[in-house]
Amino acid sequence: MHKLPKLSERYIDPNTYPPGVAYMDGQYLTMDKASISVLDYGFLHSDATYDVVHVWKGAFFRLEDHLNRFFRGMDLLHMSIPYDKEQVTEILHNCVALSRLQNSYVEFICTRGTSPDFSRDPRNAINRFIAFAIPFGSVANQEQKERGLHIAITDTVRIPPPSVDPTIKNYHWLDLVKGLYTAYDQGAETALLLDSNGNIAEGPGFNIFATRDGVVSTPEFGVLRGITRQTIFDLCDAMHIKCVERDISPKELKEADEVFITSTAGGVMPVSKIDDMPIGEGSVGILSNRINEAYWQMHENAKNRIAINYPIINEVVD
Repeated sequence: MHKLPKLSERYIDPNTYPPGVAYMDGQYLTMDKASISVLDYGFLHSDATYDVVHVWKGAFFRLEDHLNRFFRGMDLLHMSIPYDKEQVTEILHNCVALSRLQNSYVEFICTRGTSPDFSRDPRNAINRFIAFAIPFGSVANQEQKERGLHIAITDTVRIPPPSVDPTIKNYHWLDLVKGLYTAYDQGAETALLLDSNGNIAEGPGFNIFATRDGVVSTPEFGVLRGITRQTIFDLCDAMHIKCVERDISPKELKEADEVFITSTAGGVMPVSKIDDMPIGEGSVGILSNRINEAYWQMHENAKNRIAINYPIINEVVD
């Protein structure tokens, strides 16, 4: 398990940021210069939507799908920005190109913004667009990918869809954070939350899949329609593997032949233990490996790629 630094070490320099480039208010900035007002309702009320796309080997992967979800979220939340999809694409491209990162985690955000007179009426707020590119990160580290993640099913219930639409990416993460601390207390590395019916929902930043007798299943209710999640459906269809959305009980999940999670931050990541019990043989499964290999091969397909034009005078960095 990853060893955390001591508290005294964690707070030596609060102004330490990863390398990367942000876009705010018409300017490209280094990450340490990017900040928002404490009066922004994105900060005060978690009133924001966002999306994350990754760049792999110098190219965006399925950027159009991420843009479509982002603009849909803004529309449903009554937000707007002064940029269309083509302009946002240019901004994201520039963030990556200026950062010189070959493999990058790229986030773009719309906050409710601020109101000139601090009105509580969200219609009075001026929405704000922010984007940034930093080094690629993964939900699972290399060791965990090789031997499989250890996950705990917590009793924390995911915010139900009638309260917050899970198909709109948002920063309502307190239920997810509560689940993480419960999982850590149990010696696990990450958490799974339940839906309001007691079935498996999702985890902090990832969807989950289970395989049984060659059929791949993933929760249908109360979860984000992840782009990587959709990619698994596409891959399974191409590989002639049955893949379905349905309710999955905690008992079913623990009795699966194989389990894996999916996220833009990491791709396809295997799970070898749930609640300290081995899944299948307690190692990375054959089908999980096949799907993972196919997922990264998809990154070579021209229809899924938008290449970055890096400045010629600079070498790209990993």
